[in-house]
Amino acid sequence: MDSYLALLHEHPDVPTAAQIAARAGISVRSVFERFSDLQTLSLATADYAFTLGEAQASVRNVDGDRPTRLRSHVETRANTCERWLPLWRVVIANQGRLDELKSRIRFIRQAVVRRAELMYGPELATLPDPERRDLLIALEALIDFESWGRMREFHGLSFDDACSVWIRTIDRILPPTPQSA
Repeated sequence: MDSYLALLHEHPDVPTAAQIAARAGISVRSVFERFSDLQTLSLATADYAFTLGEAQASVRNVDGDRPTRLRSHVETRANTCERWLPLWRVVIANQGRLDELKSRIRFIRQAVVRRAELMYGPELATLPDPERRDLLIALEALIDFESWGRMREFHGLSFDDACSVWIRTIDRILPPTPQSA
């Protein structure tokens, strides 16, 4: 799985069994002794990566002031996107082939929403439910993997500049922080 991930970071195409085996220093047969096919390997790798990504994206500064929460949330999300964007693109591209990938995608997107709810709880609590829901949808779309990829690759922003774009944008769309928060 590590070889699969390393190859994705080098090239956006799904690696072949021969490429994976060569990178891992094993035979192609060994790949298929562990996984029945490449789709099974892809799914296992996605699960492995999602577990790693979740562990790496620890919640920090949830009780901080607004600027601290914004920076903490954005930097954590940006690091996740930076590391896992190549795999995310493969998962998205292959979701039509494996129903299991659709549930993984839904899980990840829900986790992004839950994190935003946690980090921006004071501001979100000031909104009626329909507006709160709409803002969470907009936040999830804003801090999506593809949004990160566009800022970094298409617009050529540095890591820090892309983080600044997200921080300023989220700050603008969040309601004011209540005085007691």
